[in-house]
Amino acid sequence: MRKMLVSVALLAATCVQAQTVVDTVLNRAGSAPFSYAVAVPDGNYRVTVTLGSKKRAAQTVVRAESRRHYTDVVTTRKGRFQEVTFVVNKHQPLIEGDRVVKLKPRELTYKNWDDSLSLSFCGPAPAVQRIRIEPANDVTTVFLCGNSTVVDQENEPWASWGQMITRWFTPEVAVANYAESGLSCTTFLAQLRLDKILSQLKQGDYVIVEFGHNDEKEKKPGDGAWYSYSRNLKIFADRVRAAGGHIIFCTPTARRFFNPDHKTIQNTHGDYPEAMKTVAGREAVPVIDLTRMSTAFYEALGEEGSKRSLVHYPANTFPDQNQPLADNTHFNPFGAWEVAKMVVMGLKQIGCPLAACLRSDWQDFDPQQPDDADAFVWHMSTGSSLTKPDGN
Repeated sequence: MRKMLVSVALLAATCVQAQTVVDTVLNRAGSAPFSYAVAVPDGNYRVTVTLGSKKRAAQTVVRAESRRHYTDVVTTRKGRFQEVTFVVNKHQPLIEGDRVVKLKPRELTYKNWDDSLSLSFCGPAPAVQRIRIEPANDVTTVFLCGNSTVVDQENEPWASWGQMITRWFTPEVAVANYAESGLSCTTFLAQLRLDKILSQLKQGDYVIVEFGHNDEKEKKPGDGAWYSYSRNLKIFADRVRAAGGHIIFCTPTARRFFNPDHKTIQNTHGDYPEAMKTVAGREAVPVIDLTRMSTAFYEALGEEGSKRSLVHYPANTFPDQNQPLADNTHFNPFGAWEVAKMVVMGLKQIGCPLAACLRSDWQDFDPQQPDDADAFVWHMSTGSSLTKPDGN
């Protein structure tokens, strides 16, 4: 994997003048995924890539950072090109002074948290002619807080809605994903992730919060849906609003846990979804009911069909995979794609202004009528891992 970095001197000059950070003719085509990276300060960047090749037809998918999905396959004929523009948020752990986000060991190698803005190009025949990157200080940022169902999963076959929802926004919106596997409200706050968000948040930005899976496992005195969880949700709302941002809650996605009737999903979250709704009602926070929508989604697919939305794969599907994978919490790309559509529908249903920034090819989604898993096409990025993400 080739990594290209501009010089520090050039970077400083271009940033000070608020000019283009990079404008390079890459002129690269291949049969396997390849990447490009440039060191930039924290912030949002408008990326324009010219896809195609003078020498051959091409089919290219564009992603950024830790597999944030920005385009489906873009097909270009030989000698023809197509420009695609989107906005990428880049962030690293430093907050200010000696205050830093307390990353987990596995995050230390994540592209989401390094010093560079990383782009990756995959698909049947990826080809990139030119890359232009410039500051995008005028866009709205949507910060994501959550666990393994939200995080930008670094490796195949794991995926989450936070890295898919980027596909649906125009370049007026940047998505900044601060979620990490295994986190609860308590640990997210303790690791200073909200502090980092607030150091970057502008007036009018959004913070979307989905927790519950790991909060329900906390059993110390004072823990519980109606105690620490509810208190922490109010902390999120109070601090985001005090900084001039808009707060949105998402109830936790359901686990694929069918009742003995083999038709309906069992609620494994106890009082946590209801507690979130109660805090939302009391504090006038808009809430997206992902628990309800994901439950309807699983039930529509059925007990067997719903496996296709999660990391359920027979042995030898991936390198060195000697045993089957059977995970009823963590999504594969198809499941993450569908849940991202649920979140977008939730934004529309609560009347969020972000819904006005959806791409023109968006079509409304009903989780009771899921997309056809057979028709979903996902071109893998480089890197796969058999290690289950933290949390369940």
